[in-house]
Parts: sequence; C-alpha cells; structure tokens
Amino acid sequence: MTEAVIVAYGRSPIGRARKGSLVDVRPDDLAAHVVNKVLDKVPQLDPTQIEDLICGCGLPGGEQGHNIGRVVSILSRLDVPGVTVNRYCSSSLMTTRMATHAIEAGEGDVFLSVGVECVSRYGSGYPDAPDTYNPKLVPGNTEEYPDIYIAMGQTAENVAAREKISREEQDRYAVKSQAAAVKARDGGFFDREIIPVPLPNGATFSRDDGPRAGTTMEVLAALQPAFRENGTVTAGNSCPLNDGAAAVVVMSDSRAKELGLKPIARVISTGLSALEPEF
Repeated sequence: MTEAVIVAYGRSPIGRARKGSLVDVRPDDLAAHVVNKVLDKVPQLDPTQIEDLICGCGLPGGEQGHNIGRVVSILSRLDVPGVTVNRYCSSSLMTTRMATHAIEAGEGDVFLSVGVECVSRYGSGYPDAPDTYNPKLVPGNTEEYPDIYIAMGQTAENVAAREKISREEQDRYAVKSQAAAVKARDGGFFDREIIPVPLPNGATFSRDDGPRAGTTMEVLAALQPAFRENGTVTAGNSCPLNDGAAAVVVMSDSRAKELGLKPIARVISTGLSALEPEF
C-alpha cells in the first residue's frame, strides 16, 4: 500500500496573543508566508503537482474566515484548491490525517497540511459567539446533555480535581517546562523549524515569545486562580493564548522517491478519541 511521508515542514515563531510580536500580522498573510518558505525547502517539487491545501483553523471567522485555506493558497500564488478544517486545537493535526488518508486512497500524491491561529486578530470577527449556543446544551437548562460549551480553563480545574493534582504540582511542572523551553529556544533547538517573519514595522520576528526565563515557584505562587474561585489553575501554570502558523508537505513515498527526497517522517497510523466535554 502507498504510504504517506513528510518531506518538508516549518513554522512561524509563536507570538503571545494581544501583546506579542505577531499582533499586527494577519493570519492569512502569516500562513501564506510560511507555506512559501516551506515549499522553498523542496525545490524538486513542482507546485502544480500539489493536489490540495488543507488548512486547520480553530476559530475560522473574521480574518480567519472566507475559507482561509483557499485564501492562503491564492496569497501563496499557488494554482491549488484550498479547504478549511475545524477540530479546534487539533485542527491541523486533522489536516495531516486527511492528507495521509487521501494519499493512501490514491487520490493524490502531494498535499499541503497547514495550520494557523491568530488569537490577536479575533476582534475582526468571532464565529463562536455565546448567543449562538443551542439552549438544549446550555448548563442549567437541561441535564440531558453534557456541557459541550465549557471553557478549557474549567475543564483543567475538573481534571486537576479528579486526578488530585495539587496547585504546587502544577506550578512545579510549569517551572520545569519554562526552564526547558528557555534552554531549547536560547540553545537554537527550534531554529531548524522556525521560519522568520517580517513584521510591518520592518523588524524580523525569529524566536518564540512564550518561554519566560526566571520563572520560579515563588513567582507562580503569587498568582491568583484564573478560572475558578479557590481553584488551582492560573495564568502561570497554563499554556498561553498565541499567534502562529505552520505547514507540512505530505507526499506519497513513491513520489518522494521519484523526486529524490528523503522522508523526514513516515505516517504509520492515526486515531481519534473523545472524552466527556467536562474533562
């Protein structure tokens, strides 16, 4: 059976939402820039051989609306279809899965799997407004359904309570995570995947905003719970809201061999699962 392989990849540096380096960059422009730079890594590939550009986006509205997958294709000056896929935080994982399945089914040899999310730009239009909730699913209206609209911060509190993960344990893990991220960033570990982004002010953004040197248990202990009174989840032990984009070239193993490309990775299998929305 034909197998799917990854032959090129790249991402923008990750900017902090609303106050980071990418606040003035449109998501479609950002994704198009990343796509073009990733394609530059495989000059053997004729872009007209690309079957589809599949773009994952968690909140495809406003500047991320209008089928942003096709918008990115046009901005990249590609003669390629484009589609937008939404599975919230795993949207661009889904696009790679879809590309893999299409290749295995013989529906094409080359696909672009793209992901973009710019929280800073949500002000241009937001698709998941609270006034659009189905009243049958709103907590308090019925006990027939689980709370599908629950915020992630609340699910984090639920998981921490169920698994008995203390505030101290969460903070300690956050300190360890921040230290590892700072070491990796400052040591150049991410340089192989980062695509520098030119900014409207003439500067170039080339390293992630998120990792914070000097994060300590004392600093985190001073923070108040962010989502629930007397809770354990804070802004310091949670992941931040971000802006960024990434792209992967997914190709059949036969086409990669034909073009003389050495696969970076091979997609063996994929799978899905779901939990109760509250967790």
